[in-house]
Amino acid sequence: MRPRAANSNIRRSLDLARELIMLASQGEDDSCDDSCVLLYGIVRDCAYKIRGVAEREKRAHQSEGRWDE
Repeated sequence: MRPRAANSNIRRSLDLARELIMLASQGEDDSCDDSCVLLYGIVRDCAYKIRGVAEREKRAHQSEGRWDE
């Protein structure tokens, strides 16, 4: 295992989750029907799940001394 690569992937996952949350907000604002609102609700839900798992993994790396600030 390569800790730096793993940490980079966790950071990237957190960045992607942030982007998905912003996309969901913008998508809901621009929605023209209920099916669009549903889509962006699913996108937001997935983003929060990704963020939660990535944050837990980051904390695990930090507690094990494998996180490079």
